[in-house]
Amino acid sequence: MQPGDDLLSAAARAGIRVPAACRNGVCEICEARLLAGDVVNTRNQQTIPVNGRVMLCRSQALGDLELEMTAVMAAGKIEARKFQANVVDVRSISHDVYRVELQLPRRRELTFHAGQYLSVNLPDADPCYFSIASSPSAQNIELHIQASPEWVSAQKVIDALVPGSSVTLELPHGKACLAATPERPLLLVAAGTGFAQMKSLVDYLRETGFDQPVTLFWGVRRQQDMYLRSLAQQWESDWAPFTFVPVVGDSEDNDWAGHHDQLVRAVLASGVEWGNVEVHASGSPAMVYTLMDALVEEGMPESAFFSDVLEYAPRA
Repeated sequence: MQPGDDLLSAAARAGIRVPAACRNGVCEICEARLLAGDVVNTRNQQTIPVNGRVMLCRSQALGDLELEMTAVMAAGKIEARKFQANVVDVRSISHDVYRVELQLPRRRELTFHAGQYLSVNLPDADPCYFSIASSPSAQNIELHIQASPEWVSAQKVIDALVPGSSVTLELPHGKACLAATPERPLLLVAAGTGFAQMKSLVDYLRETGFDQPVTLFWGVRRQQDMYLRSLAQQWESDWAPFTFVPVVGDSEDNDWAGHHDQLVRAVLASGVEWGNVEVHASGSPAMVYTLMDALVEEGMPESAFFSDVLEYAPRA
């Protein structure tokens, strides 16, 4: 908990998602019961008695607490809703990747977990799905969209996202996320713009003070495809638990399937204790299943492997 945090903000930093709406103690959606400890109501500065009702958004802790909450939301339990977002910025950050910044006028109404994704819903077009690259506490939503004339649907989205305009989003989606801080070391594996999901996870983990080892493998075909390499290097420089392992094919002739094998080989050679790690992977179904099968064979429990691919492209 940071100094001055209300309990609702502190819970969010710890990965505990509680339904909330007004954030001024009126709607009573974020209610909890105080079982032990000292809490002050920030509206009237009165101490709340044990067994008293606590509105998390209007309460601060004076020490360690024990609370009872009946509406904590786990991964996949937050209902997806449609929101109108303002387009703040769209900028090219590589030869084919754009960083998009979106603002929700009523941001407090949105709750999501680190690592979830959203859809951009354009008129007369199928929804386009993109990982959220920002943490749940960020004021604006960040996306990394790979677009070119060959990527017709993504290019259509980029063409439509004009700064100053608005767009319809639906979120959150996805169960391969962090509803709370993990208890084991983390291995993050991204191919291409799968880095966006990993950025959301890393931002969240840094905010919560996570101190277990975190290793990110980022695989791309060519050096120029690693569009935010400097950011990953900065994480490694200023966050002690974090290790960054870039995996670059560096060959125009290296087909993507072959490069996926190279990424998996790099992960397997890392010397990780596979029985005591949580793995999050973002990439194509071929890469994700190749990686999962290889790690399970090495001793990783299948229950410790998380990817949205397992949900939207399940194997028969």
